Amino acid sequence: MRLQPYLLSALVALLLIVTSCASSGQSANAQLSDAQFESKVLEIIRKNPQVILDSVQSYQRSQAQQGEQLRDKVLSQIRQEPRLLLRNSPVTGSSSQKIIVAEFSDFQCPYCAKAQVVVKEFMTRNQGDVTLVFKHFPLTEIHQQAEPAALAAWAATEQGKFWEYHDALFEQQGKLGDELYLELANNLKLDVERFNRDRQSPEAKAAIKKDFELGKSLGVRGTPSFVVNGIFLSGAPTVKDLEELVAQVKAGK
Repeated sequence: MRLQPYLLSALVALLLIVTSCASSGQSANAQLSDAQFESKVLEIIRKNPQVILDSVQSYQRSQAQQGEQLRDKVLSQIRQEPRLLLRNSPVTGSSSQKIIVAEFSDFQCPYCAKAQVVVKEFMTRNQGDVTLVFKHFPLTEIHQQAEPAALAAWAATEQGKFWEYHDALFEQQGKLGDELYLELANNLKLDVERFNRDRQSPEAKAAIKKDFELGKSLGVRGTPSFVVNGIFLSGAPTVKDLEELVAQVKAGK
């Protein structure tokens, strides 16, 4: 049984109270061996299962509430100033930057690959009004190539070829790997030496991390996810879904 740090701390505090009368001037930890200490903790859990459960649930509710408050605050800021979504990320579409669609995506996510067909059609129809900005959100726990692909795409951005590289990665999603990353760099006539240096740089990792942290603060838990001027949409959309959000923004809702 692996205890979360906050729960273990609570149990240690409780154990110290239980054993504090054993000897003044000495801590309970000093008197108990590791085996005895573990035994005491497990005994407390066995005797107080509901207390432990209540503590865990209370902590989870508190964390969820804090997350919601942060999300609402960040979305409110973006509604007031949509350009906060840009943050030096690759953009395409309208230069007015009044209606900004931020896409949080993972190059190894099959749903993201399918969403690209929708996003392309949507942008073809709305590029005069809408600015599309791409945000990296690699799900590294389930997609081994998500971060390497994101780093390669970032390096391509440094040479002005993000969208071409982006399209090629999704078109050849089944071949993600170092061989493909170099092949695409050559095909797009990138400076390969610079490309390799950039994708391995601390700056690349920091940029990917910034996108990921922004996504988390907005409530992104999976990909693809979209934010349209502070309005959040999770999952693969239809063109109609995105156009309805744009209509809401235009109507001032």
